[in-house]
Amino acid sequence: SQAVNADAFAEFRVLGKGGFGEVCACQRRATGKMYANKRLNKKRLKKRKGYEAALVEKRILARVHSRFIVSLACAFQTKTDLCLVMTIMNGGDLRYHIYNVDEENPGFAEPRAVFYTAQILLGLEHLHQHRIVYR
Repeated sequence: SQAVNADAFAEFRVLGKGGFGEVCACQRRATGKMYANKRLNKKRLKKRKGYEAALVEKRILARVHSRFIVSLACAFQTKTDLCLVMTIMNGGDLRYHIYNVDEENPGFAEPRAVFYTAQILLGLEHLHQHRIVYR
């Protein structure tokens, strides 16, 4: 409920990059808790008409609370970026596990595929319960 700005967080390494900006690991200075900060560049958002999509993403992340979907901890803006601070999911993304865990043999065994598929379906089910359709 308190106003938050960039000074409330210490940023660490880049976790990923996208069309509108990047996601960095960050730590809340007051609590030491780790988060993922998705920084969306305002100029890129304006150029590619992405403002509305960014606001929709913010509303959805604020609404969902599932262990299979990241949720919004807080949001703020700087002079250059819109920032969505989200729960951090350790372990890397699915693409990493498919291609980089065992570079000699990409992919994984069926039981592991079933496990990941179940997690994805539970996340989608949670979205659908909130009347949110993913893409």
